[in-house]
Amino acid sequence: MEWETVIGLEVHAQLATKSKIFSGSSTTFGAEPNIQASALDLAMPGTLPTPNEEAFRYAIMFGLAIGAKIAKTSVFERKNYFYPDLPKGYQTTQLEKPIVGSGKIEIELSSGAKKTIRIHHAHLEEDAGKSLHEDFEDMTGVDLNRAGTPLIEIVSEPDISNAEEAIAFAKKLHSIVTSLGICDGEMSQGSMRFDVNISIRRPGEDLGTRTETKNLNSFKFMEDAISMEVERQIYLIEDGEKIIQETRLYNGDTKESRSLRSKEEANDYRYFPCPDLLPVVIEDDYIEKIRKSLPELPDARYHRFIQQYELSAYDASILSSDRAIGQYFETAVKTSGDIKLTVNWILGGLSARLNDANLLINLSPVKAEQLAGMIFRIHDGTISGKMAKQVFDAMWSGDGDADTIIKARGLKQVSDDKAIEVLVNEVLAGNPTQVSEFCKAEETKRSKMLGYFVGQIMKASKGQANPKQVNDILLQKLNGLP
Repeated sequence: MEWETVIGLEVHAQLATKSKIFSGSSTTFGAEPNIQASALDLAMPGTLPTPNEEAFRYAIMFGLAIGAKIAKTSVFERKNYFYPDLPKGYQTTQLEKPIVGSGKIEIELSSGAKKTIRIHHAHLEEDAGKSLHEDFEDMTGVDLNRAGTPLIEIVSEPDISNAEEAIAFAKKLHSIVTSLGICDGEMSQGSMRFDVNISIRRPGEDLGTRTETKNLNSFKFMEDAISMEVERQIYLIEDGEKIIQETRLYNGDTKESRSLRSKEEANDYRYFPCPDLLPVVIEDDYIEKIRKSLPELPDARYHRFIQQYELSAYDASILSSDRAIGQYFETAVKTSGDIKLTVNWILGGLSARLNDANLLINLSPVKAEQLAGMIFRIHDGTISGKMAKQVFDAMWSGDGDADTIIKARGLKQVSDDKAIEVLVNEVLAGNPTQVSEFCKAEETKRSKMLGYFVGQIMKASKGQANPKQVNDILLQKLNGLP
């Protein structure tokens, strides 16, 4: 009998507040270690935390986006455990009364099938610090800048059946939180991290013993970790062994998985209400005001892009998945003069460059207005597609906008019929043997032979002749030969 996989996700999304959840310390990424950790973040004696209203507002925005019920009263508890980068010795979090109740998210798979993944709840909590293992020989450094950064932890029901569904769900969550603007989604910086709970069972059996693989910060790592863990569990059971409930780590660089510790239960953490924080009461008017201010969500943007720009479902799904990509596309398409070319350049040349440089689109050296200017010059025939690649490279290097580069490098396309006709005549006169062979060739072979003449003409024009006009005039000349 085949095995069934059962997966549930716990997703930690850092909220994009300027200050931490219980203090005024900055949440800016990349600061020197330990300069953004205040006495409040370390729970020094005599300090009292104050909840960050913006963190609550962001959590409510997420809850409304997934159709969840917002708790009118939410309570913070202390989750007690020791970890080197947890200076308090406990984490302030929510357990019994989380801010966001049950909701649901619909995903679409590569087959076109759709599936609904239920959300059990989402709660607010503070992040821990970060242990640094590099650059310390036989030691570990601790950076507490991240301690106290607000998180929303999103907990799914075990509705996921394989790695593809897990990735689709994770990407949809990423799309929602970035579209809302409540998280920057920078997984490489730890802004979004995934804990994957995995178990296997025979069809019809009860749920098996689960393991948790923690802190996966890329979709690829999640896919690999799930595949590896499912295979490991099947191998153990079929070999007569038992699955141990445990927490595991996956190293995406070495593609290795290892046990970290036995899996704790809630009572192991000795939860109790935080004595320093009162219950937070949310009024209906406050929730409704947030509901009315919600930005366009990914599903709505997807359908609008198809209707407004007549995009394919595939193109619309990519361009609508991230608010920044959608904004870039809409800014560019306003002045580019060509929707299809704009889509092709964003999803092709631009995306490839961004991936190579490991950059998000909002950090692109080529701004949307610049790309639009270049595409407009392709559209109006000023430059060819081949020339556009040179212009794009120059814009990426910071050499200015398209018009400046075209003028400075003399890249203007030759579109004068008479000038192109002269080039065609010269190439035909200089290649009598090839012309004779073309005239004698069968129709099926002529297209390949035509490429030779086009290549010679483009070479003679230094790549500046309009390719379409070259083809039209060349065919007219060749078809007119005896």
